[in-house]
Amino acid sequence: MKLRDLKGRTNSTGFIAALVLVVLVGFIPLKEGAQEIEADSRYGSFVFYESFPSEMVPPRPIDVWLPPEYDQHSATHYPVIYMHDGQLVFKKGTSPFASFFWKPFDWYVGGMFFEADKIMTKLIRENKIRPAIIVSVWFLSRASENMPQKPITEVETSLTQIGDSDVRPDEVISDNYLKFLVEELKPFVDSNYRTLPDKMNTYTMGASMGGSISAYALSEYPDVFGAAACLSTEWAHGDGAEIDWYERHWPEAGSHRLYFDYGTETYDAAYEPYQKRMDDVMRSHGFIEGEDWVTRKFDGADHSPKAWRERLHIPLTFLLGH
Repeated sequence: MKLRDLKGRTNSTGFIAALVLVVLVGFIPLKEGAQEIEADSRYGSFVFYESFPSEMVPPRPIDVWLPPEYDQHSATHYPVIYMHDGQLVFKKGTSPFASFFWKPFDWYVGGMFFEADKIMTKLIRENKIRPAIIVSVWFLSRASENMPQKPITEVETSLTQIGDSDVRPDEVISDNYLKFLVEELKPFVDSNYRTLPDKMNTYTMGASMGGSISAYALSEYPDVFGAAACLSTEWAHGDGAEIDWYERHWPEAGSHRLYFDYGTETYDAAYEPYQKRMDDVMRSHGFIEGEDWVTRKFDGADHSPKAWRERLHIPLTFLLGH
């Protein structure tokens, strides 16, 4: 299998930014194997699918996180958040970034993981959010799977590659990736776990290109996803082409909620003008800031898992708050 998307850029954060980019846009080879179960009663439990099959995209690992009270309340059904960049969502032994090799780098960059299980558990115990199931979807090639496809292939653009990767626009497969989520993964999850399968209880969430695909998912499947949380959305790779697309392909307000945010350092420093354009799109479709849509600016925050982990409680509360 071809190693893709490992080209880094240097900026004011030097080695740290380059390393984080490798983590965020790399290609991770997979092992064959069956499902295994990990449990930690303090922070819920996991079901790990090492090679989840698909006819739409190559097979990949999937984590299903169940909140601590899941087994104790057999009649209760739960909302579901589909999170992208699954290798980084939980700090657990099945992630390649939890290996001995990565530990020194993990310390150096302040942590590579969202640790969503710990943050969710804390918010649940404080009664700030409803308990929910998290399905974390591992990436293979972020540039090809997470770049919104129609905005860069159905209209003429000057793009020849996605960001600093070697992926061309005609190699982007995010439409198939979303079909995998909607037509294969979600039906499996709804059949095998106690979910609330309606759109008002089905969410998607991610950071950087994970934010890009989360917004695209809501645009393409407004009857499936009721809300999306997009942290440090990577608008720059498409030079905002998807924003132009959303002007004509965005659901009207009334039955969806959106969370956007961005920092001001490293890659995030370029995002504010794009986000302001997207905010105009939100207004033009009837969304009201502070009600069904939020955009947050975090001064001093950079483009890293550490920064997203430190504010993850905010979008989780937006999605699941009482």
